[in-house]
Amino acid sequence: MAKAFQYSAILLCVVLGVLISGSDQLQSSQGETLLRIQRILNYPSALSSWNSTTDFCNTEPDASVTVVCYENSITQMHIIGNRGTPLLPRNFSIDSFFTTLVGLPDLKVLTLVSLGLWGPLPGKISRFSSLEILNVSSNFLYDAVPQEVSSLATLQSLVLDDNMFAGEVPYWIGSLPVLSVLSLKKNMLNGSLPDSLSNLDNLRVLELSNNYFRGEIPDLSRLTNLQVLDLEDNAFGPKFPLLGNKLISLVLSKNKFRDGLPAEVTSYYQLQRLDLSNNKFVGPFPQSLFSLPSVTYLNVADNKFTGMLFENQSCSADLEFVDLSSNLMTGKLPNCLLRDSNKKVLYAANCLATGDENQHPITFCRNEALAVGILPQRKKRKASTETIAFCVAGGIAGGIAIVGLIYLAVRKVKSRKTIERPNTRTIAESASAGYPSKLLSDARYVSQTTKLGALGLPPYRTFSLEEIEEATNNFDTSAFMGEGSQGQMYRGQLKDGSFVAIRCLKLKKSHSTQNLMNHIELISKLRHRHLVSALGHCFEFYLDDSSVSRIFLVFEYVPNGTLRSWISGGHVRQNFPWTHRIAAAIGVAKGIQFLHTGIVPGVYSNNLKITDVLLDQNLVAKISSYNLPLLAENKGMVVHGTSSGASKDLSTSARLDLTADIF
Repeated sequence: MAKAFQYSAILLCVVLGVLISGSDQLQSSQGETLLRIQRILNYPSALSSWNSTTDFCNTEPDASVTVVCYENSITQMHIIGNRGTPLLPRNFSIDSFFTTLVGLPDLKVLTLVSLGLWGPLPGKISRFSSLEILNVSSNFLYDAVPQEVSSLATLQSLVLDDNMFAGEVPYWIGSLPVLSVLSLKKNMLNGSLPDSLSNLDNLRVLELSNNYFRGEIPDLSRLTNLQVLDLEDNAFGPKFPLLGNKLISLVLSKNKFRDGLPAEVTSYYQLQRLDLSNNKFVGPFPQSLFSLPSVTYLNVADNKFTGMLFENQSCSADLEFVDLSSNLMTGKLPNCLLRDSNKKVLYAANCLATGDENQHPITFCRNEALAVGILPQRKKRKASTETIAFCVAGGIAGGIAIVGLIYLAVRKVKSRKTIERPNTRTIAESASAGYPSKLLSDARYVSQTTKLGALGLPPYRTFSLEEIEEATNNFDTSAFMGEGSQGQMYRGQLKDGSFVAIRCLKLKKSHSTQNLMNHIELISKLRHRHLVSALGHCFEFYLDDSSVSRIFLVFEYVPNGTLRSWISGGHVRQNFPWTHRIAAAIGVAKGIQFLHTGIVPGVYSNNLKITDVLLDQNLVAKISSYNLPLLAENKGMVVHGTSSGASKDLSTSARLDLTADIF
């Protein structure tokens, strides 16, 4: 049957740019503009295939060059040269180059990386009134960032890394209404940061490392969407900045901070990377940082942190790297840092009772603490008793917090349904209109906020139909896993030996290519440690009008069954101890959090049940059922659950069953 179907359909498994541009015929003037750009750039190797007969809109993109067209006009252009490309010849004119670029007036995405561009960034950049993403990193651009950039009202991503821009960050930067990414790393910028940064309500990524900034950081606590803040290698300080609590990555290393850490740091529950190394932070080290629920990387080396560490301190299960070196800490390393060989722990040049020769005597840390004005605790026995009592109380509170975390996560889904109850149409419009295609396409700067959760997965890619057929043995009945409201599901094995789950979905002809690709862009971001992650997709097209007839969504295969089967189903292999139940509860909460806040737009109305949680070979909990707008739109309804057909709304009490079932 599969062989016969090939004669009636054409398989075109291609990437996003080609799908969008497949039917466009480029204006001849814009084709000539591209050839002039090739000449001005001195015929770089990345553009060696361009000539007068090139069909720019229908050329398959690669890692170096991508041209995307829409309605006979170029809307995206990515040109990435070789790393270390030298300056263009002396006869190169940056002004003439941008005069030529203006011949592409509909550009929304412009990437010019490692091309040897030199000179000041021209004010003509303001003529690209529709520009959403500008990336001119790894060139030799200098002088101040031109004020004309402030007129780009639709600019969402500004990446000027690895150039020679100088001067201060201009005050007008806060007037860009939808800016979500600002990356100015590795330049010669100086001075203090403007207070107007706090006006960037949509800012998610702020990267200013390796410059010459100094002074205090403005109040950033109003930036409630900020997830990545990198200020490494400047002269900021002395006070710790005021920040929001949704940070995923915070890097303040190699600056001049010398205060103690505020208590708010221990409430950064989404924080995965914290680097405070090479400063002069003082005061007690907050040991609760070890147990932040999401933390994987913790570096506080080369500071003046004091305090006694305790063996019974708890640690996050995801913690992979800890560096406590060159501080003034005493006591003993927590056992949770030592018993896991997968954790890399550095602790030299403290006063810890480890038996290692690379520790100072305890008197050294006491004298150094006095030198920086930190008085040691006098009543050691009482202090130790209080600390141990605090740890016990903290452990009890932590257990309650875990239950509360699951309750709040599932309650959030219910509250959204009660207040907004988004339907399929709303979600589809949000994907296509509220967040333009390629909004977060600059993977090195934006997608890192989502990739932080995707560990050990191959890159998301397009599969060919031959791969899908080979993996399922031509959709053999032995590979068939079931059929439900979200299509047929098959188990497959790829050439590399890895197993996958393949969902086959027949689409209505009402799907436009643009909307479909917006959905695929969202699906490609569903990659997280606690989700059954998407690995790729494949399209089939109708022969008559080239609209999509079937889509195959490829997900990772999770072999250990459902969480319910381990907890209440009497799993044949082993019991499910409390430590695993707690880890599963935290994992589910992290998965829900990622669906809500880790991608744009978020995925809601998931009606999560304990049967929707699977366990992998390491007994890591993964959410297998979440509301994909593509699947919901195809059915004309909001789809919940996995293969149970029509969905049911779960009451608040039913949602609490998820927590009750785990514990």
